[in-house]
Formats: sequence, C-alpha cells, structure tokens
Amino acid sequence: MLQIKKINEYQYEIPMTGNMKVPGTIYINEDLLRNFTDDEPLKQVMHVASLPGIVKSSMAMPDIHLGYGFPIGGVAAFDYDNGIISPGGVGYDINCGVSLIVTDIDYGEAKDKISILLDEIYKSVPAGIDNKSSFQITTEDENEIMASGIEWAYNKGYATKHDMERTEENGSMPSNISSVSDKAIKRGKNELGTLGAGNHFLEIDRIDQIMDGIKAKKFGIKNKNNLAIMVHTGSRGLGHQVATDYLMRLNEESDSIKSDDDRQLISAYIHSRTGEDYMNAMNAAANFGFVNRQIITYKIRKAFEKIFGTDFENMGIETLYSLTHNMAKVETHVVDGSRRKLVVHRKGATRALPAHVCGGYFNDTGHPVIIPGNMAGPSYVMVGLPGNEDITFSSSCHGAGRVLSRKRANEQFTQDGVEMELRSRGIYLRATTKKAIIEESPESYKNIDDVVKVIHGAKIAAPVAKLIPVAVMKG
Repeated sequence: MLQIKKINEYQYEIPMTGNMKVPGTIYINEDLLRNFTDDEPLKQVMHVASLPGIVKSSMAMPDIHLGYGFPIGGVAAFDYDNGIISPGGVGYDINCGVSLIVTDIDYGEAKDKISILLDEIYKSVPAGIDNKSSFQITTEDENEIMASGIEWAYNKGYATKHDMERTEENGSMPSNISSVSDKAIKRGKNELGTLGAGNHFLEIDRIDQIMDGIKAKKFGIKNKNNLAIMVHTGSRGLGHQVATDYLMRLNEESDSIKSDDDRQLISAYIHSRTGEDYMNAMNAAANFGFVNRQIITYKIRKAFEKIFGTDFENMGIETLYSLTHNMAKVETHVVDGSRRKLVVHRKGATRALPAHVCGGYFNDTGHPVIIPGNMAGPSYVMVGLPGNEDITFSSSCHGAGRVLSRKRANEQFTQDGVEMELRSRGIYLRATTKKAIIEESPESYKNIDDVVKVIHGAKIAAPVAKLIPVAVMKG
C-alpha cells in the first residue's frame, strides 16, 4: 500500500511528491484503512493535487473509493481567478443527492402497512435504467425547471414553501440553459420523478436513536420510532449527458487543461468559455436534480395519503433537507489567513455548513448532513460543526462508501442470500433487478458507524439522529 503519514487518529497525509502542488489529506482511521485493496483511490487524491489553482490540499472523506477522475469522497477547492473546473471532479450524476422526509407517524402503529405503502410508492416512482416517468412535462416545463429549479415545482403545486427552504440553495442554482445540449434535454424529458439504478434507492426508515434532541426538533425529528423516508437520486440522464458533452468538448479543444497523471481529470479554466458553459450546464442539471427529488417527494406524499386516508399535512410529512453530493460551487473561504473566492468541488461529498455560516432556516443549528449506510443497516443525520470550514471547506462524507466493487459483489453474493439477510432484519425489499440486489449487498459497503466515528472525531460534523431501514426500494 502507498505510504501515507498519520497525523492523528482521524487524519492521514500524502506528502507532496511528483507533480503535486499541495499535499493530500485523508480523513480516515486505521480500521477503515484496512479495507483498502489497492492504492488507486489514494493515487487519485495525488493526481487531483496536481491540478492548476488548487489550494490547501486535495482531500478525501472516510467513504473514499475509486471514481472517475476524482475519487468518490473527494473534495478540492480551486482559486476562482486562476483555477480550473473539472467535470471529473463533479461526476456524471450531477446533483446526485439525498432528500430526507420526516413524519409524525409512529412505526408501531404503521408496521402492518409498511409493505403495502412501499408497494404503492413502487408503482408511482419508476426505478431502473430504462423506466420512463409517468409524470409528463413539456419542453417548456423542462426549460423552466433547468432555469429556476424547485420554484417551478412550487408554482405547479408539487412543493411547499417549507420544501423550498429545506432544499440546498433553496433548490435553485444560477444557470444559462443555452449551455445544455438538445440531447441532454431529450434524455431528461421522460425522467422527472424517477429513481434510476445503481446505488440509487428509496427507503422507509424508523428513527432509532436521537442524540441531540434540540437540533433534532429543529430539523423536524420529533420522536423516536417515527417513520422517515430517504430518497437518493440525481439529475438522471440529463446530468449524465451534460458530463458526457463537456468531457467530449474538452478532449476536442486544444486549450483544455490536460493532466499528465490521469486523462479523466481533463479540465477547463473557470473563466474560459468552456469553463463558464460547463458551470451553467452543471447548474441547470442540478436544478433538474432538485426537482426530480421533489417530484418523488410529492409522489411519496400521495402514496401516504392513499394508504393512511388523510392529508400529508395531518401526518407531519415534511422535507427535513434535500442536499447535493456531486457539485462544484463558488464559495468564499479563508485560506492562509485571507478570504478567497474558490470553486469547491465535492465528488461524493456534501456540504456540512456550521451554525452562523449557512444562513436561512438552519443558521442557528448548522446544516443537516444526511449519511446513508447500506440497505440493511443504519443511516445518520448529522450537523456541521463550527470550525470545519477551516478543516474541509465545510465538507463531509456522503455515505458509507463502497468497500467492494460491483464485480466482486457479484462474485461473492447471491440474490437469495441478500434477500434472506434483509428478511432476518425485518426489512421489506422491492428491486427492479437481481443485479441491483447483489451489487448493493450490505457487505459491499463500509461500516457506517466507523465512517461516522471519523467524521465526528475529525470535528467535521456531529450525530443528531440514527435511522434504521424497515423497507427498501432499489433500482
């Protein structure tokens, strides 16, 4: 294994070598390091550290694993005036993210309805690679979605004011939709309100433990054992096509920034024509991703109303937070004692803004950080800690992170074995394919408790509540 220097129990460093302009910083512990079977994710941290305009360090969260260009779990900030923006630092699934929806419904009182509730959601939320949405929109609708984000859903009656203020950036990023190709628009046309495949999921949870009652109440988590719903998906084919378009464009242009270490890290200067176009197209795809999760939230509410026979307001069904994982954002941070405008790339990482930094509804608590585990184990709601802006540009991990590749999962597990494990834990499963069940087997992921231990120990975020799945839907 690549030699890395231990700084403390939760932080390791890759010293500057070769083309690196800054060191690499890995937030991890010895238990999680034992999961590494090769050096490739660590080499990706090193390669990112060689990109123009990078400041402070090339970082990775404890859920680090191999990605395209950047490692998944990677965080890197670039000087706004002289740095780059990298599609590989955002990923193909632009604004892949998580919405957490809370309720006032007690699990004990609803236990007998969980399976029929998930069945109802399964009917109304298409999942899988090729499934098309029954939620029809016009091209004009799609253009407005890309331009205004969740405001479109609010104006159409699919979102509440509460939903908007509980969505990152209030569900709208500044964009110019002329930077989005016709092919990307066409791919998104029939995918609004769909889950997708791969690691995307929808699950019904119960609140298993509340660690910080004050913040939990502010977030909308009222009682232990109440039901909650987690939705993990993004901008679907539209975002994927945006990434494809701009990677192709960069590879065709003579003035793009090519990495000597990894061709997947091809980039553009932020203020180049291609850099500005990509930023606009990325934000447009992000707006589509916000609305995609919101339409699924709307469908979930309708399913609850049908099964429980009352309006969703009476059941306290509210968005706790909808956040993004794969984005590059213009932010201001202190670097070497000076405030600097940066473009912060978070690839399989999420913001964890502390109190009095984030503004808006969560300014007195800090932003919620939602960290899913595997489909048989716990997930966590955390909150950004003061001071983490000086540690990770207010960034946290985005989940447990894979420990086995999909290929190795297929070699080691069976559909029957995974289903038996979930049944033994009282978890109801609906999946579109055998492949989804095997590749998303619980043992394919790191121990979420170890990941959370690192995030808390490194003073990035603190636990607020722990959730346990009772029903899972996989694409």
